[in-house]
Amino acid sequence: MAWLTQRSDWRGAWAIASTWGVIALAFTALALWPGVLTFVLASAVIAGRQLCLAILQHEGSHGTLFKNRWANDVLTDWLCARPIWQNLPKYKVHHLGHHTRTGTDADPDISLHDGYPVTRRSLARKMLRDVSGLTGLKIAYGLVMMDAGVFKWTVANHIERLPQQGRTWRDVVASLVVNMGPMVLTNLVLFGILAATGHAWLYWAWVLAFFTFLPLFVRIRSVAEHGCLARTPDMFLNTRTTRAGWLARMTVAPVNVNYHLEHHVMASVPYYRLPQMHRWLREKHAAPVAPGYLDVLRLASSGSSPVRT
Repeated sequence: MAWLTQRSDWRGAWAIASTWGVIALAFTALALWPGVLTFVLASAVIAGRQLCLAILQHEGSHGTLFKNRWANDVLTDWLCARPIWQNLPKYKVHHLGHHTRTGTDADPDISLHDGYPVTRRSLARKMLRDVSGLTGLKIAYGLVMMDAGVFKWTVANHIERLPQQGRTWRDVVASLVVNMGPMVLTNLVLFGILAATGHAWLYWAWVLAFFTFLPLFVRIRSVAEHGCLARTPDMFLNTRTTRAGWLARMTVAPVNVNYHLEHHVMASVPYYRLPQMHRWLREKHAAPVAPGYLDVLRLASSGSSPVRT
């Protein structure tokens, strides 16, 4: 099984380049055919690639995107994490806690999927908050507070305030500048490139994607991975692989992130070998038949009590 963990620098480079390539194509299409509909569609496509950048950050955190450690740590941080207001070094620490405590109350990501199933009306309200930008504004507020050193850093929904005794407003501002600086810099570069083409206004599609479609895609992805499953340390019971068609791969399931059970079974497997691992587990009868994303959403909105063991 050693072949499953073999990594490839060219595959990692292609994953990043092709992701930004799709973003560039979305910007190009919007520039050629400006309008409300194309603006919304381009933003949805860009949001799917923003999630892809987040998943590539996740690959880098496991050291599986490249063979080269510098590329995993530095290139992935600056080309994937920072443009979407993420931080690879901090994400590594946070994500390690998720893998070591999945399915328990101590899982740092539990707030992303806890409480499901809900009613259809409740899920509809959550999704409406996502696409309306309310969730995105809440996330942005949390990111500012985390960069300022007021909240503990997380990618989940739980807020933990940090002690502020002895800190002055200068300390808060200094933390904000240092921590938010890379996000601002990378977004200025993106804005500058678009402005150089004579279409600076296209940057607003990136912003709209981040504040609306991205939170929706993250919600669906998170619920599919661990929602409505047993509260147990057994990864075969607390993690789900979901079947993904082309639309899901463009939005909620980029770069094989839907093969989530396989990832938890062996986190050292690169994303492009997860389908092969899935087939191997199915042959061994170790993995169940994967439901589709619509199946998961129906379960998540069934209104039943969450599973507990």
